[in-house]
Amino acid sequence: MQELENHNFTNQGELKRKMSSRHLFMLSLGGVIGTGLFLSSGYTISQAGPFGAIVAYLVGALVVYLVMLCLGEMAVQMPVSGSFGVYASKFISPAAGFSVTWLYWICWAVALGTEFIGAAILMQRWFPDIEIWVFATFFAGLIFAINALSVRAFAEAEFFFSSIKVIAIVVFIVLGFGAIFGFVSFDGSNEAVLFSNLTQNGAFPNGAFAVLTVMLAVNYAFSGTELIGIAAGETKDPDTTIPHAIKTTVFRLVIFFVLTMIVLASLLSINEAGVTQAPFVVVFDKMDIPYAADIMNFVVLTAILSAGNSGLYACSRMLWSLSNEGMISSWVVKIDNRGVPMRALVLSMVGAILALVASKFAPDTIFIALVSIAGFAVVGVWLSIPISLLGFRKQWIKDGKSLDELKFKTPFFPYIPYIVIIILLLSLVSVAWDSDQRAGLIFGLPFVGFCYLYHYLKSRCKRG
Repeated sequence: MQELENHNFTNQGELKRKMSSRHLFMLSLGGVIGTGLFLSSGYTISQAGPFGAIVAYLVGALVVYLVMLCLGEMAVQMPVSGSFGVYASKFISPAAGFSVTWLYWICWAVALGTEFIGAAILMQRWFPDIEIWVFATFFAGLIFAINALSVRAFAEAEFFFSSIKVIAIVVFIVLGFGAIFGFVSFDGSNEAVLFSNLTQNGAFPNGAFAVLTVMLAVNYAFSGTELIGIAAGETKDPDTTIPHAIKTTVFRLVIFFVLTMIVLASLLSINEAGVTQAPFVVVFDKMDIPYAADIMNFVVLTAILSAGNSGLYACSRMLWSLSNEGMISSWVVKIDNRGVPMRALVLSMVGAILALVASKFAPDTIFIALVSIAGFAVVGVWLSIPISLLGFRKQWIKDGKSLDELKFKTPFFPYIPYIVIIILLLSLVSVAWDSDQRAGLIFGLPFVGFCYLYHYLKSRCKRG
């Protein structure tokens, strides 16, 4: 099996390996700690119950760890920009790679479109007289400029944004456990709340099956960890950097997400979580922390900008990868002298703006379809990773290579890939029973079918 080239075209510029271990760690951690944790955690508690929500996030943390172990083996051996899209193309089928890459591109393009508006709305808390479109335009320009400067500028900005979020989460966890054990005033009392709230309405007030139905939302909350793979082609010393980033990131994700959910579930009742869109603000307010709403407004703003920064990076690299693999016009493959795929970056920003326009003028038709596909995309992309690994190992052995030659090996192979495939398939199927998330299947499956059909027809035309 030949090593995959990071660039299949000559005289078109080169991607630069400028990301260090700390950049990669913060990129993956920052990509995950966003609105999925700050906002949708309340939805998970309201649907699965406090204890059920903790179980769901524990399962989600386990799944993301196993997915990253599968991705790590291929990313270390073949560190290319676009990663899992390229692997799916090579080890499943070209049509699968085409579909996976477009799914992921749409996922981030939709997120970008909503994040610029979201950031602008948050700014109106402090500047109510300034129109939303002014701040939306400013933040879009800021994120584009950061990505256009260089991969190092992007990485340093993401390190800064992510650091603020991480510090905020650590403070929240410490104060939260302080309130749980009575060291911090909560709801006007210093009495220890402890963990009675976790099972106040039963361990699973809406049934144990509710844990399964919220898994798509939980998986979406964990999305962003796979950015490790996308950045592999621009990372220094990928042989050591990627395994280290995977191990440390997933370990910290378990700590941040699970401990945060324990605090939220212990301090918020199922009814409070169900009616609020900002569970963190509710908890801070009950601790009587001065300027709690302003603090969380700033943290969530940082989270949105961080997600936008990572999202535009991911969009541009996936679009560039499609061009690099010959699936769309080679015009997009050009890289400037700063190592930035500028044409892919511009087209990705255009895609985000179109999603933004759809959210304004077609919220009940085009935009709901895009959002549904984006939610479906995370599980679809993750599902492609263990399937690709099975094909990768098969090809590796077929080429007469020893497993000892692998620089990073997925443990307990092939059990882990199959376990991941089963869990992700179950989470996809269970969505059919949740009316709030069913649209993901309704729009996601036909979109994948369309991608396969388009790729088949395009390939047939090429053959003449």
